[in-house]
Amino acid sequence: MNQTPRTFSHIGLSVPDLDAAVKFYTDVLGFYVVMQPSEAIEDDSAIGVMCTDVFGPGWGSLRIAHLSTADGIGIELFEFPGNYAPENNLENKRHGTFHFAVQDPDVEGLVQRIVAAGGRQRMPVREYFPDQKPYRMVYVEDPFGIVFEVYSHGYELTYSAGAYA
Repeated sequence: MNQTPRTFSHIGLSVPDLDAAVKFYTDVLGFYVVMQPSEAIEDDSAIGVMCTDVFGPGWGSLRIAHLSTADGIGIELFEFPGNYAPENNLENKRHGTFHFAVQDPDVEGLVQRIVAAGGRQRMPVREYFPDQKPYRMVYVEDPFGIVFEVYSHGYELTYSAGAYA
């Protein structure tokens, strides 16, 4: 059966401080707020029931905000009571999501803004295809230890024969 590609809707991130995370992702990465931070509680409301379906009974409450990228991809930020940082924030051998990526032609400039805002640069900026394509990348962390990657060019162009083949 031939399937058509699906679009990407959003990613959910658990953060220790929702207000600080909204500030970082809007001020540094330029995402915009779709829904201001709000609280969801375990009750019979539609969101309360949905959260119970996901987290199970006894989850209590959480804070949530919805952001969006320039191309309409959602960034859902959650602050859960009793949240904690993982011992290893880049468990690349564990099944599941271990990073996401954003794109900015000024990789170095964005990295400087990330670090100035309390984030971390995990590696030097590297070229994917030295002497073939002008594509750069780097792994960074937000101020809360969430690992992500910064690309200079779009994903398809980076890995396809594209314009620089």
